[in-house]
Amino acid sequence: MIERSRTLTLFSSFAALLAAAVAPAAYAQSLPAPDPLPARAEGEGPYARLVLRGAYMIDGAGAPTQGPVDIVVENDRIVEVKVVGAPKLAIDEARRPSTDGAEVLDISGMYLMPGFVDTHLHLHNMENGQKVPSDYVAKLWLSHGVTSGRTVGSNNTAWMVETARRSAANEITAPRMYVYPMFNSGSLGIPPATTPEEARLHIRTMKEMGASGVKFIGAPAELLWAALDEAEKVGLRSTMHHAQLSVTDANVLDTSGHGLKSMEHWYGLPEAMFEDKRLQRYPNDYVYHNEQHRFAEAGRLWRQAAAPGSAKWNEVMTTLIDRDFGLSPTFTAYLTSRDFMRMSRAIWHDDYTLPSLWEWYRPNRDAHGSYWFDWTLEDEVDWKENYRLWMQFVNEYKNRGGLVSVGSDAGYIYNLYGFGYVTEMELLREAGFSSLEVIRAATLSGARQLGIDDEVGSVQVGKKADFVIVAENPLENLHVLLGTGTIRLNDDTREVERVGGVRYVVKDGIVYDAQALRADIRDMVAKEKEKRGIPRGPMPVETLKAE
Repeated sequence: MIERSRTLTLFSSFAALLAAAVAPAAYAQSLPAPDPLPARAEGEGPYARLVLRGAYMIDGAGAPTQGPVDIVVENDRIVEVKVVGAPKLAIDEARRPSTDGAEVLDISGMYLMPGFVDTHLHLHNMENGQKVPSDYVAKLWLSHGVTSGRTVGSNNTAWMVETARRSAANEITAPRMYVYPMFNSGSLGIPPATTPEEARLHIRTMKEMGASGVKFIGAPAELLWAALDEAEKVGLRSTMHHAQLSVTDANVLDTSGHGLKSMEHWYGLPEAMFEDKRLQRYPNDYVYHNEQHRFAEAGRLWRQAAAPGSAKWNEVMTTLIDRDFGLSPTFTAYLTSRDFMRMSRAIWHDDYTLPSLWEWYRPNRDAHGSYWFDWTLEDEVDWKENYRLWMQFVNEYKNRGGLVSVGSDAGYIYNLYGFGYVTEMELLREAGFSSLEVIRAATLSGARQLGIDDEVGSVQVGKKADFVIVAENPLENLHVLLGTGTIRLNDDTREVERVGGVRYVVKDGIVYDAQALRADIRDMVAKEKEKRGIPRGPMPVETLKAE
């Protein structure tokens, strides 16, 4: 009876809102808020004047490495970028900016890039089935260089907007976040939209609550078109996961034609290139909510589409590029599908994956993305072919001027926060991007997709002081950006050593020790394992049984 009364109250408020020309956010019902992230205890600054000295700079805009350079930051803005020498020569001290009254960070010989932009984030909390603290997620992101990102869906939009506000004010240790609530997900605290006018109201409510955009996953066409139109009117950007349950109503050509700005993953793209069918071919025993069915057949979709280089392939690609449409492929989100052993045994799980998250990853019919009920080599081979075609489209899209960003969609399918972002960069390299193009996709292209490239995305005077600093050259080996780094034989000592990992992250002029952030995360994981009586070392994929 209590639940029924609450539902009636919600619908009464919704009806009142439709009848009244007042701010919709005032009528959004409050949802129980998750615990807030703890106040920031990490990072130094911002300083009135900060000078970063002696780095090799990869500017994010596409220029090759420059330097050594000195960079001057005042509060949270870049005010000077000065080349102060050449490799293997002494620094010309006369050319260096003044350090009077400045904090100095000596990063001589290190590599500096703009802060990374992740275009597909989910900030989970203890109320989610993964049971992970939000600060664990945020620190994994930041310690891998992610200083900005788009959150695409949350169980509580008001909490997510408040968390984004606190991050923008640097009250918490986290990337700045641009909130894209999921349309019709229940996260606004008002009933689902069932008419075009209610769909428009949902969009206005998001705007009033402080969202930056909207994420769609599927809806009847009349609701989707009304919501996209309203988003354009009120100035909300948009992206979409074209869910397989509704892609027959609207593929990517349909949605981009109605104003959608970008897409997540790749669903909706092969369907736009069907030539000999209208619907994807499914086995007759297929059930979407059997997730092994869902993901296995998703891995057989690209080969049902038009062939690379065909008229239909080119028509779809040209149309999307002409519409200035952005792709956030999230290759890493499905990587386990083509190589379960690699992803489930990645070395970072030992020290960085919380036991509760590990439980979520393992085969489980009741957890999204845990579809390893009987995953076979045949499934993996199909996914390898899926990747070959998918990657070919994305690389060609980039080559022809299309906008491609880096999105991780971490938290599912053995895809760990932070580590998944770097893995996505590595997969773009596999797709055919040069390392320099990968860095550009992770920085300026991501910022453009979010509409924030006037503030971040490149090392440029006037922009925010967001930097990723690493001791090794990432263009030679993107593996050095992983929190676990990479191994190398030291020919002087004849010892194998582990090098890499982001050394410093600067966000809004605040300098974070990325190594210390990762140490905090390892400590969280170690304490949770100790609490549960779990020994150090690899977690088991299978269920442990007493002998």
